[in-house]
Amino acid sequence: MSIPSINDRSDAVAFLDDRSGRGIKPGLDRIGGLLDYMANPHLAFPIIHVAGTNGKTTVTRLASDILGAHGLRVGTFISPHLHRVEDRFLLSGLPFDEQAFTDAVRDIAWFVEEYETRSGHGVTYFELTAALAFSAFADAAVDVAVIEVGLGGRLDATNVVDAAVSVLTGVAMDHMSYLGDSITQIAGEKAAILKDGGRLVTGPLPPTADGPITAAVADTGSRWFRFGDDFRVSTAIQAVGGWSVDLEGIYASYSDLYLPLHGRHQVDNLATAAAAVEVFLEGPLDEDALRTATTTATSPGRLEVADRHPLILLDGAHNEEGFHGLATTLTDEFPPQRWNLVVGMRGERVPQDLLRPLQGLVGAVWATEPDDEAAIAAADVAAAAAEVLDVPVETMPAVSDAVDAAIAAAGAEGAVVVAGSLYVVGEARSDLVGEAVRPAAVHVRYEAPIGDADLAIEDADLAIEDADLMDLDEDERWDGE
Repeated sequence: MSIPSINDRSDAVAFLDDRSGRGIKPGLDRIGGLLDYMANPHLAFPIIHVAGTNGKTTVTRLASDILGAHGLRVGTFISPHLHRVEDRFLLSGLPFDEQAFTDAVRDIAWFVEEYETRSGHGVTYFELTAALAFSAFADAAVDVAVIEVGLGGRLDATNVVDAAVSVLTGVAMDHMSYLGDSITQIAGEKAAILKDGGRLVTGPLPPTADGPITAAVADTGSRWFRFGDDFRVSTAIQAVGGWSVDLEGIYASYSDLYLPLHGRHQVDNLATAAAAVEVFLEGPLDEDALRTATTTATSPGRLEVADRHPLILLDGAHNEEGFHGLATTLTDEFPPQRWNLVVGMRGERVPQDLLRPLQGLVGAVWATEPDDEAAIAAADVAAAAAEVLDVPVETMPAVSDAVDAAIAAAGAEGAVVVAGSLYVVGEARSDLVGEAVRPAAVHVRYEAPIGDADLAIEDADLAIEDADLMDLDEDERWDGE
C-alpha cells in the first residue's frame, strides 16, 4: 500500500474527517490493533488518566500545568476541541501548530490505512486522535502525559493505557444510552479505567457511586485517595475573577493560592488535580510551583468571560449537573440581573431538564443549534425554554445570529450567557474572542520559537498582576472589572 499523501494541514484534516462519519463505537479492539501496528507508543511514557462526568478537561489542564511548573515535559490530550482539532494536543502547554499537526498525522497515516485494510475495521475519528496523541507524545519523549477520557471509561479508546494515576473527577447522569441509567452503573463504567495495582484519585462523589468504585479498587488491589478524606479544600474565598484557595493535600498543605476561574466547583477541580500530581510525584508539591500554575490557569469555554460591556459569559454546560453549576455561579459570583440566554444542545438531551436550574435567572432566550449532525433543532430547544423558563424566546438556528441578537438586546450594561454545548460555545467564542487559546505560562519550553517564550512570560506577568487585585472589596472588584 502506498503512503497517504499528507502535505499540509488541509490534507491532515481531511484524513481525520474521512473517519468522522463513523460515530461512537465503544470498544478497545480497534485502537489496540492500530497501536500494535504502531509499536504501542502509549507505553513509552507514564500517564495520568482523567475520567469523570464533568470537570475532566479542567482537571486535565490544571494537572498538566502543575506538572509543567515542576519542570516536567508534559503532553496533554483533551476533547472535544473548541475551535481547531490541533487544540486537542498540547506539548509543554502549547497546542500543536499547523506543521506539527500535519507531521503527526503524516507519521501515523500509513499505519492507519494498513490496519484498516488488513483488519477490515475502520477506526473512528476519536480513536484516530487518541492514536495521534500517543504517537506524537512518544516522539517528543515527554516525561508524562495527561490523557482525558472521551466517553465513559471502560470502553473508551484511551483505556488502552496502564496509567500511573487514574483520576475520577465526579459522577453524574449523562450519556445514559452508553453508560447506564443510574449513578451506580455510570460510576462502574468510569471506575473501569483503574488497572491492577493502580492508584486512584477521586473528586467529590455522590454516595451511590461508592459501591462500584470500592469494588473496582478491591478487584485491582489499588490505592484510593478520596476528596474529603485524603485531601480537601480548607478555604475558598471569592477573589477578583476567581478564588483565593487553601488546600489540604495528601502530603502537605498549600495556602494563598489564586485560581482565576469562575465557578466554586473549579476549586474542587484544582484540589483533585493537585492531589493527582502529588500521587504521581509520590510526595508534596513545590508550593511556589503550584502557586505559579494556579495563578496562570485558564479553562477556555468553561465559565469564561468574553467581554464586559455587555458582560458575556461562555459556558460549555451540557448536562444537568453542568447547568446547576452554571446557575450557582450566576447567582453567587455576578451582580444580580436577568441574563439573556443563548442556548443550543446536542445529543440525547432533554432540554427541559437542563434548563430548569436557570429558572428566575433568565430574562430572554435565543434558541440556536450548533453546526453538528447531532444538534437538537433550535425550534425544539425554543419550545422547551418557553415551557420551563416562561420568558420571551426567539429561534435563531445560526449561533452567530443568536449571539448578535442577544448582545444587541442586552445593551452595554446588560448580560449574556451562552451555554448548552461546547459546540455552541466554540462557535460563539470564535466570533467574540477569536480562536486563540492563551498558552499556559508555566511550562519549560523545549525548542519553542522565541515569540512563544515571550508570550508565556507576558501571560505570567498579567496573571500575577491579576492576583495582586485579590484583596479588593466587592464594590472595588466589580468597578475594576
